[in-house]
Amino acid sequence: MRHASGRLILLVAVVSTALVASACTQAVPGRPVAGKVVAKDGVDPSFIKGTDGGDIDRLGATAITDVDKYWEQAYPATFGEKWRPIEGGVYSVDTADPAAKPPPCTEKASDVEGNAFYCPSADAIAWDRAALLPVLRDGYGDAAVVIVLAHEMGHAVQRRMGITPEAERKNPEKYPTILTEAMADCFAGSFIRWVNDGKSEHLDIGTDTLDAALGALISFRDPVGTSPNDKSAHGNAFDRVSAFQDGYQEGTKFCSGMTVQTRKFTQQGFTNVDDRDRGGNLPFDEMLDAITPDLDNYYKALVTSKGKTWTPPKTTPTQKEPDCSGDQGPVAFCPKDKSVEIEVAEELPELHAKIGDYATGILLASRYGMAARAALGKEVDGDEASAGALCLAGAYTREVFTRRQGFGLSPGDLDEAVKVLLAYDYAARDGSGEASVAPGFKRVDVFRSGVFVGDKACGLG
Repeated sequence: MRHASGRLILLVAVVSTALVASACTQAVPGRPVAGKVVAKDGVDPSFIKGTDGGDIDRLGATAITDVDKYWEQAYPATFGEKWRPIEGGVYSVDTADPAAKPPPCTEKASDVEGNAFYCPSADAIAWDRAALLPVLRDGYGDAAVVIVLAHEMGHAVQRRMGITPEAERKNPEKYPTILTEAMADCFAGSFIRWVNDGKSEHLDIGTDTLDAALGALISFRDPVGTSPNDKSAHGNAFDRVSAFQDGYQEGTKFCSGMTVQTRKFTQQGFTNVDDRDRGGNLPFDEMLDAITPDLDNYYKALVTSKGKTWTPPKTTPTQKEPDCSGDQGPVAFCPKDKSVEIEVAEELPELHAKIGDYATGILLASRYGMAARAALGKEVDGDEASAGALCLAGAYTREVFTRRQGFGLSPGDLDEAVKVLLAYDYAARDGSGEASVAPGFKRVDVFRSGVFVGDKACGLG
């Protein structure tokens, strides 16, 4: 989803791999399967250059039409000027057809393979209808296609703001790619909020559908370990979803005001060879051995700072899902004896292997957060408890992310947190396994509050 002329980045092989690997594309315990979505009635795609008139282009036409309608209203309200629709046209390219005509910013149709992009020199948008949009729709639902095209329209907005390729080349420190991509994600989020507020003529995107669609946004993240200073850096999954959520919550004026001074990115490169060679992941047993004493130290400091006594929770490995207090998933806080049970035989090791070691980390951090709530005399049951424990997992993550010594986060760990939170609600269940923060979109938001603000955001008083 790169907007610079002739430099497209997402190959279909990358998308296909992401669809297979992402935990967000399959039915999992604790969350509803995302709905199919989205068009209440489709828009005639005849205005699209190269269209075959099929369902994919009808969905694309519907998305482009309603995004354009959104900016007719939002652009004047944000910038005080009239919105200028796309002038160079919208292109659908059948990259499976050797005779297909190439769109602007490309030399041949195959240059579009696996991509959707905005061409600033022609003020045009193009997509691969053979190997991108159908893959996104099949893997993540119709809403994924809408988000991707809303993102590309966001780059058209930037051009109208004066953020052109020439401006980026002249002042790369002011307009690094990672910032302009975050801004486009933010604009896409503001549009989806408009849709969810019932203002879209043709689109209807529910929150359960949105959870799955964000999996598509994650699939466009940079490879783990990419430096934020890389000229082509687009952002990790946490940064991209954060930008989208900021747009959803704060609107277009917030998005347009993003700068390198005000926008904090969590993407980071590897700092040592061993971590790089492991892909940023510790083996399951090593992760448990490393993180449990660190969690104990963090929560001890938190609890004692508030004048209470911290007793380290006894951690007990089990061969089956913990049942000490309702269904909390593979890691559970047991209110009766204030212990933590950890299932080490199947599900937790499988999550660890499928998503990464911080999938294990965030589940443990939230259950230790529940133990901290108990030590502080706070409720461990109910909505406040489930959100509070998840927020504390974010606060702990904030602590280890900023460390320079000892146990800390590897590149990719925050992405793993986003993946597990979108796909599972385990980290957001209360101490009885009943109440939970839902949907995944909201879980990520609560977690982010802990990451960005710390424990002050977690309702501890």
